[in-house]
Amino acid sequence: MRNIALKLMYNGTAYHGWQVQKNDVTVCGTLERAIAMVCGGEAIHLTGCGRTDAGVHAECYVANFRTRSRIPVDRLPFAINTHTPEDIVVREALEVPEEFNAIGSCLKKEYTYRIYNSRIKNPFYVNRAYFYPKHLDEEFLNRAARAFEGTHDFAAVRSVGTDVKSTVRTVYYCYVTRQSDLLELKVCANGFLYNMVRAITGTVLYAAEGKLTPEDIPLILERGDRTAAGPTVPPGGLYLTKLWYEDERLNG
Repeated sequence: MRNIALKLMYNGTAYHGWQVQKNDVTVCGTLERAIAMVCGGEAIHLTGCGRTDAGVHAECYVANFRTRSRIPVDRLPFAINTHTPEDIVVREALEVPEEFNAIGSCLKKEYTYRIYNSRIKNPFYVNRAYFYPKHLDEEFLNRAARAFEGTHDFAAVRSVGTDVKSTVRTVYYCYVTRQSDLLELKVCANGFLYNMVRAITGTVLYAAEGKLTPEDIPLILERGDRTAAGPTVPPGGLYLTKLWYEDERLNG
C-alpha cells in the first residue's frame, strides 16, 4: 500500500463542506469517487487537513489516501482532474511515509477572510467575499485583530458543534490589510475551533461598529462569553490559504 498526499484547491460554494455526509454533496465525497475511478474501483478513504464548512473555499489544501494502485504520482493529478468538476482541482500528488496523516501531521494553518468594502455590490465577489457597504478603517480593524494573537482559550469565538478536548489554541498572527476595496483578515494558528475565524472576523467588525473596543477583546476571551463577541460572518468570504508541514513539499 502506498500513502499518497494530494495538494489541491477548491471553490466550496456548491458543496456542503469538506467532510463526507450521507445526504449532501461534499468536496471529500466528490474527490473519493474520482480517485476510485482512477485507481480501478478501490474503496478510497481521504483524510483531509481540516474540516471546512459549507461554502468555505481552499486555495491550499492537503489530503492523503492509501492505495494499491501503481499509477505514477506525476500522472495522478491529470487523471483525477478528468473526473472532478471544474471547482475542485488536484495540483500535485506526492508519495509520503506510511505514518503521514494530513490533519495529524499539520503543524499550523492560515485562513483568510475577505471583505468587499464598497458602497456598491460587485457580482464577481458573490460567495467569494462578504459585502460590507459602510466604510471600514483597516488600521482600526487591524488593532482589534491583533488582540487575538497569543495563546488563549478561544471558547468565546467558536460555535457549538464539534466536541474538542480543549478550546485553548495559539494564534501566531492575526491582522488586517486592504487592497483597494478588498479587506483581508489573515489568521494563523496551531488549530482552529468550529467557526473560529468567522467569529473572530465578526468580533473585529463589531469593534468597527462601536459595539466593543479592541481593548475589550482580551476580557471577552478570558470570560469565554460567546454572547459578548461578534456574530459568525457568512462562509463565502473564508479561504484556507496556507499550510505548514515538516515535509516542506507539502507547504503552500
